[in-house]
Amino acid sequence: ITTPKEQFGFDIGDDYMLVNYTHYEKYIKKLDQESDRMTLKVIGKSEEGRPMYLAVVTSPENHKKLDRYKQITKQLTLAEGLSDAQARALAQEGKIIVWIDGGIQATEVLGAQQLIETIYQMVSGNDAETTRFLNDTIAIFCLVNPDGMELVSNWYMRNPDPKRRSTG
Repeated sequence: ITTPKEQFGFDIGDDYMLVNYTHYEKYIKKLDQESDRMTLKVIGKSEEGRPMYLAVVTSPENHKKLDRYKQITKQLTLAEGLSDAQARALAQEGKIIVWIDGGIQATEVLGAQQLIETIYQMVSGNDAETTRFLNDTIAIFCLVNPDGMELVSNWYMRNPDPKRRSTG
């Protein structure tokens, strides 16, 4: 799995460095190809026409049953005609769904940047806690303001001398 540093030339969170949306898009497409833990879905276009993505991250076994988990979630949400016992059985069979987004306020750059690192950690980590999380959970990641990320990151990175980059 390609690391952020291999992709961008720096670690996410390095001083004076930001990833823009164009580079983010290329990276998540690459992770989608490299990892059986992630499925990338286009959910629409931004105001400026950039594709917007959901990265669905879970264990490979859970990916095979996503349609079933979607059905369970719908049944539990509507709760029509379900007995308590049926609802409990569905809840036991289903998975926890977690929505993680970032970048809604483009000038608050941490949200968009952390999304990159978090997705990478989830598709590459093999420690017991990551494995448990992926087995128990379906995480949905979404960068919600592609246009803002592109604008702010490009503006910030415009100075070729990193030490001269400033938000002022």
